[in-house]
Amino acid sequence: MMYARFQKICCVMLLGAAAFSQQAQAFCGFYAARADASLYNRASQVILARDGERTVISMQNDYAGPLSEFVLVVPTPQVIKQGQVRIADKAIFKKLDELSAPRLTEYHDEDPCKFEIPWGIKYMSVQKVHVTASTYFSKDARRYQATGVTVEAKFTLDEYDIVSLSAKQSEGLELWLRQNGYKIPPGASSALAPYIKQGMKFFVAKVNLKEQKRIGFGYLRPLQFAFESPKFMLPMRLGMLNAEAGKPQDLIVYALTREGRVEAANYRTSKLPTDMALPNFIKPHYAEFYQAMFDKQSKQEGYRNIFTEYAWSLNSCDPCITDPPTNEELQKAGVFWLSGDAQAGFAALQSPGGLIKMPPLKDERKRPAVITRLHLRYTPESFPEDLVLTATRDSRNWQVRHFITYPFKGDMASCKAQVEKTDCNQFCQVEVKAIMQKRNEHADANSNRAQEELHQECMQTCQKTKQRALQQGQEYYEELPKLLQEEAINLPKLSGWSAQKIDQLKRSAAGQAAAKPKSLAAP
Repeated sequence: MMYARFQKICCVMLLGAAAFSQQAQAFCGFYAARADASLYNRASQVILARDGERTVISMQNDYAGPLSEFVLVVPTPQVIKQGQVRIADKAIFKKLDELSAPRLTEYHDEDPCKFEIPWGIKYMSVQKVHVTASTYFSKDARRYQATGVTVEAKFTLDEYDIVSLSAKQSEGLELWLRQNGYKIPPGASSALAPYIKQGMKFFVAKVNLKEQKRIGFGYLRPLQFAFESPKFMLPMRLGMLNAEAGKPQDLIVYALTREGRVEAANYRTSKLPTDMALPNFIKPHYAEFYQAMFDKQSKQEGYRNIFTEYAWSLNSCDPCITDPPTNEELQKAGVFWLSGDAQAGFAALQSPGGLIKMPPLKDERKRPAVITRLHLRYTPESFPEDLVLTATRDSRNWQVRHFITYPFKGDMASCKAQVEKTDCNQFCQVEVKAIMQKRNEHADANSNRAQEELHQECMQTCQKTKQRALQQGQEYYEELPKLLQEEAINLPKLSGWSAQKIDQLKRSAAGQAAAKPKSLAAP
């Protein structure tokens, strides 16, 4: 029987979406710029709240390039009118990212030979054990006859000037954008054509940087849409128009559903390697390691795969990097069904400024809400279709987690010496005496038992406990080299790093540890 390592959680490191900001360049629409500058969407994140045919999409993106004005174009299944779109809370993206990010868990092995003799307690006063529950876890509409474009709706939302368009042909839509002073990316016409054939509309959000500056935000604030559609999908291919040539794009999706994880319906969805041990010197390099692992996995799949990084009930977390979102935070993320009246909740998200006050739940640990974090890296060739999703009934919790362990500093010789320090006869004399004294104060059902019988029972228990401690220690020290070898094998296997690269990281970590004061050195 292999020894089960004694471990205590000491630290959890998370790897958020920001770690991919240098290469993540996906988006559900494209930017069309007035200035002649290249625009790239970085670290794109999308929150999808879906229940039945009701969908709420929140999108957060960064942009690069000096621009005086630009416009965001996103295909939608219906005309987006005032009230159906709002400014989303950027903090909720950070919250969901922290909650669901791939993580490195740090453990310290306890002394494998440490033991307590389980005798005497049943005769003494009952000790109450207090269990602390873990904490657990918001110009008027006009017709352009020549281009076949119709302005279905037009309104202003803070720093965004918004129009919702319908079009008969992609060339006409491209012409409309150019007539209105927007330089759209090359290939826009052919990219827009499939959406027009499907009868989709186009949400166009023009960002007025002067108004943005007046309001006081120095970044592009997220937008949130609420609409009904039988299609559970993301129009991600349109975002490829802004991609840097020759570079795959990344997209992170936080899908929020009533029950069960979310997966792709038209692409393969798989899980990344998890619960694998890594050498402890990887701790300061975990973000670099994870990027290398994800890059290796994506390339092996030819950028045709969608990876699940997290799927968990929003009522709990383990280990908890941050508390799960509150009901208010979930509502800001678009979750509209927690109040028990999904129709009213969704209607509120379609009303200007509307956010209903949800009644308190009888037990907030039983909220009907599940989060799935999907991460995909793709190219125009590997993802010829937009992403179609489906909510499954699989409610099992799952996460990408790796761990490092600091072994206990000891050996079998010290283990034997430690165990032999306990004198069973002396221990039992003390315990039996305490029990007999208690009997004199409180007579009980065991009061007729002889002192010799109690001493004999105690001796047997003590000797068996010492034997188990020695066996446990022997199993630990025999297994430890195998576990360390497993850690060494996992690192190049998962990351694809060369022996030279790994050796450099190891020497660097050793140098940093040597430079630290002894009190700060790793255990």
